Amino acid sequence: MKQGKFYTIAIALIVAVGGFLLGFDATVISGAVPFIKKYFSLVGTSGDLKLGWAVSCLGWGALGGNALAGFLSDAYGRKKILMLTAVLFTVSALLSALTSDFTVFVLSRILGGIAVGGAILIAPVYIAEIAPSKLRGSLVSFNQLMIVIGISASFFSNYFLLSLGENCWRWMLGVEAVPAALYLVLLFFVPESPRWLFGKGCEDQAQKIFTKVAGPEHAADEIRSIRQNASEQVAGVGVSALFSRKMRFVMLIALTIAFFQQITGINAVFYYLPTIFSHTGGGTNAAFKQAVLVGLVNLGMTFVAIKWIDRLGRKPLLVMGTAGMAISLLTCAGAFHNSNYQLTDKSFAVLSDNKVPAELINNLQKLEPKVFATDKEFLADLDTKLGAERLAPYHDALATAGLNIRASLVLYAIIGFVASFAISLGPVMWVLLSEIFPNAYRGAAISVVGFWNSVISASVTMIFPWELTHFGASGTFLGYGLLALAALVFVLFAIPETKGKSLEELEQLLVRQEPSPKKSNLWTPEKLSH
Repeated sequence: MKQGKFYTIAIALIVAVGGFLLGFDATVISGAVPFIKKYFSLVGTSGDLKLGWAVSCLGWGALGGNALAGFLSDAYGRKKILMLTAVLFTVSALLSALTSDFTVFVLSRILGGIAVGGAILIAPVYIAEIAPSKLRGSLVSFNQLMIVIGISASFFSNYFLLSLGENCWRWMLGVEAVPAALYLVLLFFVPESPRWLFGKGCEDQAQKIFTKVAGPEHAADEIRSIRQNASEQVAGVGVSALFSRKMRFVMLIALTIAFFQQITGINAVFYYLPTIFSHTGGGTNAAFKQAVLVGLVNLGMTFVAIKWIDRLGRKPLLVMGTAGMAISLLTCAGAFHNSNYQLTDKSFAVLSDNKVPAELINNLQKLEPKVFATDKEFLADLDTKLGAERLAPYHDALATAGLNIRASLVLYAIIGFVASFAISLGPVMWVLLSEIFPNAYRGAAISVVGFWNSVISASVTMIFPWELTHFGASGTFLGYGLLALAALVFVLFAIPETKGKSLEELEQLLVRQEPSPKKSNLWTPEKLSH
C-alpha cells in the first residue's frame, strides 16, 4: 500500500508539472508588461487596448484549448493531450522571446494559451481518475499547488532577470522553454488514465494501473464500481447532453463557480501585479519585490488548502476564502478611494528615478501645488498647463509620482485577497469539477466549463487597463469586492460537500436523483454531508 501510495503521488506530481507551466506562462507577462509596452510603442487609448490584448490573448487562446481538450482527451486519451500541451508551451516560450513583431508576439502567446486551456482541464481530471477517493482532494490540489509554484517562480524569475536591461522581457518569456521540454520527457513515464482505458474496453490495463495505485483489493473495488455504472462508458457525449435535465444541477454548480473564480479579478491582479504596486507610488524594483512577496503568500496558503481540503472539506474552505476575498477587495477599494494626487518633493524624486527629463521636472516644480481626487483630473490639469503632447509619454510616471495613498494598506489587502483565493476558489474549484461529473460526461463537461471560465478570465484581464482609466482603481476593486460577496452567498446556499465520496457515489447523488417539483437539489446540499 505504501509503495502504491508513493507511485500515485509521483504520477500526480509529474502530471501537475503542467500546472507549473500554466502558472508560470500566465503570470510571467506581468514582468514583461512595462517593457513590451515601450518596445511595441503601446501608448494612448489604442495602446491601452493593445496592451490589454497582448496580456489577455493567452486567455483567449485558452478558449481553444478548453473547447478541444476534453473532447480530444475522450477520443485519444488524457496522456496524449498532456504531451501536446508540453510541446505547445515550449514553442510558445521560444517564439514569444525571439520575435520582434507585435502580431507574431500575440500569436505565440495564443499558442501558449491553447496549452494553458488544455493543461488546466486535463491535468486535474487525470489525477482524479487515478487517485483513491481518500487521497483525491489532496492529489488533485497538487495541480493548483504547482500552478502557484509556477506563479511564484515567474515573479522570482522576473525580479532576477530585471537587471538584464530593456531586453530582459525576452529572457523572462523564453526561460519557460526549459521546464516545458522537461515536462514532455517526464510524461513518457506516466500511464494512461485507468478510467479512460476501461471506457475504451481495456479493462485488464485499467485493473493493472489501479493495482499499482493501491493494491488488488482497491483495483477490484474500482472496477466493480465502474462496471456497475455501465452507462458511463466513455463513448463521448454531445454538448446538448450536458444541459439535459439530469445534468442541470451539476452544470449549474460548475458554471457558476467557474464564473465567480475569475470575475472577482484574480488574474487581473496577477497579470498586472507589478503595475498595480508601482501605481501606489513605489519604484519598479520595489514593485517587483512586492510581487515576489505576494507569490510566496500564494504558495504558502496553497499548502494550507492541500492540508485541510480532505479534513475540513471543500465547502468550509470556500466559505472562509470567499469571505476573505470580499473583505480584502473592499479594503483595497477603500484605500484607493481615500487617496489623492498632488506633486510633492517625493513626486519629483520618483519622476527622476523613472528617467523623466530634468527640464520637464523643473517645469513641474514651478507649478502651484494643487490636490486632485483622481488621476484623470490630475493629468488633465498638467496637460492643460504644460501640453498634452509633451506629457503623453510620461502619464504613467506622473500618475505614479503624484499618488498619495496608504501603500502598505494596499499591499496587505492584495496579500489578503490572494491568500483567501489560494485556500478557496483557486484549488477547490478544480477539485469540485474533477469530482462532480460522471465519466461519460467528464471530458466534455470540463471543456465547456473551462471554456466559460477562460472567457471570463480573458475578458476581465483585457478590460483591466481600460477599467483603471475610466473607473479608477477604487471603482474597479469595489466591483470585484461586491462580486466576491455574491460568490459567498452562492457558496453558502448552493455548493454541496463532496469530501470522502467516490466518483461513482457522487454520480448517484448528484446526477441520478432528479429534483422533485417541491424541493430542488440546489437548496439541499446537506444530502451530500452524510
